Amino acid sequence: MSNIHVETFGKGPDLVLLHGWAMHSGIWSSVQERLAQYFRLHLVDLPGHGLSPAPSINTLNSLENISKIVKEGLPESSIICGWSLGGQVAMELALCIPEKIKKLILVSTTPSFIQRDDWKWGMEGDTLNLFIKNLKRDYVSTLNRFLSLQVRGEANTSELLRQLRKSVFQEGKLNEAGLQMGIEILFASDMRKRIKDINRPVMLLHGENDVIAYPNAARWMHEHLQSSKLIMLPHCGHAPFLSHADQFIANIIHTHNI
Repeated sequence: MSNIHVETFGKGPDLVLLHGWAMHSGIWSSVQERLAQYFRLHLVDLPGHGLSPAPSINTLNSLENISKIVKEGLPESSIICGWSLGGQVAMELALCIPEKIKKLILVSTTPSFIQRDDWKWGMEGDTLNLFIKNLKRDYVSTLNRFLSLQVRGEANTSELLRQLRKSVFQEGKLNEAGLQMGIEILFASDMRKRIKDINRPVMLLHGENDVIAYPNAARWMHEHLQSSKLIMLPHCGHAPFLSHADQFIANIIHTHNI
């Protein structure tokens, strides 16, 4: 993966971890050491996030193009675990290079983050447009509001929010071009017509209280994927690997064994 930053360690089957928008691979720090006892981990910084540079200004901001960058150095046979935006990248990879993908683990993932005429389980388009404008004006305050949404519905919101803020800003100033690229992809992507073509086993791991990727979106995907298992976590928001780390790890290990 010459165009992106990847940290690889551990022994076992290859497990690729793809983070969400505005994050970086450090977000997995609470689970990575335990997972590395069972898997060879590949912690990816998506383009424009963490230590990975943003694509050329002439590159169209699309899920397909971001996935093309990520796929270049994937191991020959991988389990792909994607969270939120990373889950959409994982689905795109399963569609374009299925020969390299053994299984998918989609964490807090939705086929469409925004509402559409025939899709009610998403954010209103006007709300996301306002979010984009605020991101350009004051990205730190806008990101802090976004992080607050991620922990809504959790029992220990203060501690989880502290963890998220520490992780997001630990690399210093974020790549504003990367943030803008990612939010445009979230706005445009609609994978509903394509997920039926994913021909790999999929585990859907989702919080019952998620207010970013709606729980009914996960239920919809479960009905429309060829082969999937849905696990809904009670009292859980958008980041189950932080709030429900033990269940998160156990389910990933179980997925490998079946």
